Amino acid sequence: METMAIRAVLFDLDDTLLWDERSVAETFAAVCAEAARRCGVDPEALESAVRREAKDLYASFETYPFTQMIGINPFEGLWADFREGEHEQFRKLEQLAPYYRKQSWTRALRTLGVDDEELGAFLGDMFHDERRRRPIVYDDTFETLDRLKGSYKLLLLTNGAPDLQREKLNGVPQLETYFDHIVISGNFGQGKPAPALFRHAMDLLGIRPEEGIMVGDKLTTDILGANQAGMPSVWINRHGVARSEDIVPRFEIRRLSEIPTVIDRLENR
Repeated sequence: METMAIRAVLFDLDDTLLWDERSVAETFAAVCAEAARRCGVDPEALESAVRREAKDLYASFETYPFTQMIGINPFEGLWADFREGEHEQFRKLEQLAPYYRKQSWTRALRTLGVDDEELGAFLGDMFHDERRRRPIVYDDTFETLDRLKGSYKLLLLTNGAPDLQREKLNGVPQLETYFDHIVISGNFGQGKPAPALFRHAMDLLGIRPEEGIMVGDKLTTDILGANQAGMPSVWINRHGVARSEDIVPRFEIRRLSEIPTVIDRLENR
């Protein structure tokens, strides 16, 4: 079989290069601990309640179909300002954001027997601020990017609101310097797994599908999108979670440092 030369590596951002899950968990822990100090609620119960109330409220907004298409989750909504992005839905989200933050926490407190809108507003603002103080990268992120930079074109393909994804990158300034292109779904108008978004990324790189690989942690966006685009998909599954048989990655890895081995296998099979 003819060998295939890989020319580019496409990366997801959240929970692939940045440890967003940990940042969110630590932020919830800090804010819920403050709530416990102020009103005596159980912090773990409050976190569960906020996560539940935030999801329900988020899904009730008319903006919900748009946020699903772009790929903006409820917990990003708890700290996003939505000040950028040309789509009119971002202006609606910008207006909703303060209300959403306040009500998510106020309603959660209420389920635990604390009716205090002022405290809800305070905790909403605290989460908004505390999340910004917690940019966390995986321990193999820069090691892997250093190995790839110079040998391959690198493109960051991330779902989300333009200002929030930019803010995440600004929290780790050196990360952006590795990439030839950064594509944010909120600027493009569609999110992963939309085929058009992957075609746009490939056009920027000047590659055919078989000349790139897509590395990401989400089967339903990163892997499905790459598979549909005809690009080799690499699922970073750090926690060894079981997957369904519906979406099958070309490769499965546990650490980013395995990517060069994946490329070798593709080029020499």
